[in-house]
Amino acid sequence: MFKKIALGLLLILMIIQFIKPEKNLSDDQSHNMALKYPVSGEVKELLRVACDDCHSNKTAYPWYVNIQPVAWFLDNHVKEGKRELNFSSFTKLPIAVQNHKFDEIIEMVEEKEMPLKSYTFFGLHKEANLTAQQRELIITWAREQMTMLKKEYPADSLVMKRKTPPTPEG
Repeated sequence: MFKKIALGLLLILMIIQFIKPEKNLSDDQSHNMALKYPVSGEVKELLRVACDDCHSNKTAYPWYVNIQPVAWFLDNHVKEGKRELNFSSFTKLPIAVQNHKFDEIIEMVEEKEMPLKSYTFFGLHKEANLTAQQRELIITWAREQMTMLKKEYPADSLVMKRKTPPTPEG
């Protein structure tokens, strides 16, 4: 009985190797954040090594992405990351959302929620393990962008409007 179960699992594992998700390699940068916001070389490198794999249109995939079900996990991870923040399409967002995203960058980096621990587990992506000084560079840069936006735009245009629920009829 155990042999049949093990054989069945092995067969399933072999079959799923042929079902691969599409990779995030478009590299469309037509609305990249850096086209509008100044990014120093040092901050640009930090964003590249610690953020871009999940928050841009081009992921540098590790070798193990070719093994299922790992590829599905990584695909979901990248899609979710891009849904939250995509540096490659950043300037397409309304200005209030851009301002809010800078605020979220500050919060996530300060609270050490980004980069995710799972991204740096077992020594993977060692370069993404940000030091306190590197974190401060990113935070300072994001704050500078918010300050620049405050100088350029009216205050009410930088605030995200809350969607109000429809009023009951009657």
